[in-house]
Amino acid sequence: MLGGCGFALRKPPDFAFKTIYTGVAPNSLLGVELKRNLAAAGGVMLITDATQQSKAEVILDILQELREKVVVGVNASGQVREFELRLRLRFRLRTPQGRELIPDTEMLQTRSLSFSEAFVLAKEAEEQLLYRNMQSDIVQQLLRRLAAVRDITTAPE
Repeated sequence: MLGGCGFALRKPPDFAFKTIYTGVAPNSLLGVELKRNLAAAGGVMLITDATQQSKAEVILDILQELREKVVVGVNASGQVREFELRLRLRFRLRTPQGRELIPDTEMLQTRSLSFSEAFVLAKEAEEQLLYRNMQSDIVQQLLRRLAAVRDITTAPE
């Protein structure tokens, strides 16, 4: 019955390239998750050694990875009641020769976090959980965008 409506389970991405270089910082949590997901996708070899960069078919440049915490609500006495958490990622995909396959692109995830001074430790743990959730969402979006590149000699439409 579900097959008739077009429903299908999400499959691992199918990439048009076999090797990819990314120079994400080793201490980047998003970078670690990205590397893990690329390795788990199968069919693509991840190169992280800068000296081997020329062997990659495509190069993923992480231009910016930024976590922000912005106050969006205060009570009458000026105490913070709500934050907005943001995770911003700017990237581009290019060939070793410099041809852009995906131009400079920014992805943004936001979450709201209520705050109470009575539950500081719990709210801190909730904040970390929300950041991890946003990070996972961004990595999955990034993988889908990489999979949208059908031919590494032309840019996606």
